[in-house]
Amino acid sequence: MKSGTKMVHAGVEPDPTSGAIMTPIYQTSTYVQTGPGDHKGYEYARTQNPTRDALQKSLAIIENAKHAVCFASGMAATDTLMKTLNPGDEVISINDLYGGSYRLMTKVYAKYGIKFTFVAMHEAEQIRQYVTDKTKLIWIETPTNPMLNVVDIRVVSKIAKEHKALLVVDNTFSSPHLQTPMDLGADIVMHSITKYISGHSDVIMGALVCNDNAIAEELLFLQNSAGAVPGPQDCFLVLRGIKTLHLRMEAHCRNAETVARFLRNHPKVGKVVWPGFEDHPNHEIAKSQMKGFGGMVSFSLKDDTFEGAVKVMKKTKIFSLAESLGGVESLIGHPASMTHASIPKEEREKTGVVDSLIRLSVGIEDPEDLINDLEQALG
Repeated sequence: MKSGTKMVHAGVEPDPTSGAIMTPIYQTSTYVQTGPGDHKGYEYARTQNPTRDALQKSLAIIENAKHAVCFASGMAATDTLMKTLNPGDEVISINDLYGGSYRLMTKVYAKYGIKFTFVAMHEAEQIRQYVTDKTKLIWIETPTNPMLNVVDIRVVSKIAKEHKALLVVDNTFSSPHLQTPMDLGADIVMHSITKYISGHSDVIMGALVCNDNAIAEELLFLQNSAGAVPGPQDCFLVLRGIKTLHLRMEAHCRNAETVARFLRNHPKVGKVVWPGFEDHPNHEIAKSQMKGFGGMVSFSLKDDTFEGAVKVMKKTKIFSLAESLGGVESLIGHPASMTHASIPKEEREKTGVVDSLIRLSVGIEDPEDLINDLEQALG
């Protein structure tokens, strides 16, 4: 089944009681039983909900996986995965990652005796020198947030399997339409569903996707035990969002390319980062594992100052100054003071997240209007 057809139909069946083509919102906290333990598969809504079940089935299908487990946020999904570790375990993470993930690892779980090592992964083979017999997880984002570095999933998967570690891929920036890490050797895929999968800036949610039955069973146990579950209305909204994911991602990609090429040719703009440029360090890897280069663009000005960046961000009218990404509307943000503020300045700057860096989440508006907006802001 092609991607577009899969997005429209995955996990959604007509309601057997009414024939409704969309999954109903099962807004209930509990379910009536005919006798103790005698029920229709549902006991309590923290444990199971039919709307959530449909979404989890849909996510598994579009990621080419067997299982998906949804959570109240992307960070709740990441937190659940960290709960599978034990004191003394080690995690190798990419050094250019979302600030919230870095904060969770270093400020919450490190104090429980879990060791985190942050490594540049643009040359994937160099991960080998950091792997030990205590390494349980290798955590990557690709493309990364916000520097849009690309990691070779196949190579990292090979290294992880050689050392009996699990490879986790944060696939938020790509979405399942552009990249399916399970097909490239990932063991677990994490999503901030809040972003492209939902796509309309109206839901907070996360998910973990996998093929291994034992991993799925543990994740479902933790989902129920810790209780960070999404509500049925949010699940319904995401099911609706998935139906247009392929169309939205193609528009995001087209517009991001237009914006990136405009910025690269602008006299006031310095460095522009976008995986679609042929001189991007891992452009060929991106071509081999992605169907498009995504909707994110990062850049800095030639004057390379925080004040200059702020001036531009305050002047845009269509690009709204806000955190988050992946919605249909275009956003402009300042990683150093917003999404990555929790990472110490010296660590941020090692990866390129300097005070003058601007990150764009390019929406699906008319590209000419986006260019005109940036032109007047830069002018």
